[in-house]
Amino acid sequence: MAGPVTMALGPFMFRAHGFGYNGLGRKLDTTWAEIETAGRLNALQWTGPRSEVVTINGVLFPQEFGGIGTLEGARLAAKSGLPLMLVSLGGKVFGSHAIQKIDEDRGFHDRYGTPGRNAYIIEVKRVGAGFSLLSLLGAL
Repeated sequence: MAGPVTMALGPFMFRAHGFGYNGLGRKLDTTWAEIETAGRLNALQWTGPRSEVVTINGVLFPQEFGGIGTLEGARLAAKSGLPLMLVSLGGKVFGSHAIQKIDEDRGFHDRYGTPGRNAYIIEVKRVGAGFSLLSLLGAL
């Protein structure tokens, strides 16, 4: 009943039902150094990309479709500090990302305190080329 996998963040599978998402945003930040010049507008020199952030928005209905265990697993991965690969359904690899933030908004609690709806936002930042799990394994 979970449905097909639409995206994965490391071992955490986003599905059509259960641990799914309803929005995905990407933000790329690049920098330009301003170089002062005489008699004209200052020149700009591109210094490269600074960061790339992906924001995943979703809503869980844990009593009907599950998914809360996967969200808790992502929370533990964030606390461990290990980067995870972000991969889309079509097999596009977005590279290694570190979980920066997980926000939750739980509502419609039952008499046991279990939420009927849990909206979440997971923010991940792309890890630069200087660090990867493979580079750790190569050092062993």
